[in-house]
Amino acid sequence: MGTIEVRPAEPHDHQDVAALHHREWGGPHVVVHDTRYDLRTLPTLVAVDAAGEVVGALVHRLADDGLEVVSLAATMPGRGAGSALLAAAEAVAGSAGAARLWLVTTNDNLSALRFYQRRGLRIVAVDAGAVDRARQVKPTIPYLGADDIPLHDELILERRLETRER
Repeated sequence: MGTIEVRPAEPHDHQDVAALHHREWGGPHVVVHDTRYDLRTLPTLVAVDAAGEVVGALVHRLADDGLEVVSLAATMPGRGAGSALLAAAEAVAGSAGAARLWLVTTNDNLSALRFYQRRGLRIVAVDAGAVDRARQVKPTIPYLGADDIPLHDELILERRLETRER
C-alpha cells in the first residue's frame, strides 16, 4: 500500500472520475433517498497514488443535515483510498461546522457496510423499498445486487462529528 494523497478534483481528473462512476453506477447519475444526482455537478475529492494516478473519488454535498457522501468509489478496494477519502470528507465537514457525516448504501452492499461500520458510522435508518422507487427514475438499477441479494432497500449510516461514539 503506497502513499495516498487526497485533494479536490481538478479539470484534468474528469476522465478518471467519470470512468469510476461509469463502473460503479453506470454513468454520472445516481438516485438515492428519492433524489436524482448528477455526480458531475457536486464537489468531488480524489485520492491520488504516488504515481499521480486517480485511485478513488468521493462526491459529496454539504447541507443543513450535514455532509452527505453521495458516492465513494476506489479503483482497487483495500488499498486505502476509501479510508483516506472518508477521512478527508470528515475534515471538510468539520471545517464547515457540520454535525454529522452521513451516507446511504443498499441492502446488498455487505462490503460497504463492513467498511463504513469499521470507520465509526452506524446504521440509523432503513428505507424499505427505496431502491424499488429509484428504479422508476433509473430503470437500469438491477434487481439483484452483490452476491445475488435482491436489491430493495437503502440503509442510512452516519457518524456524529461532535462526539465520536464507539
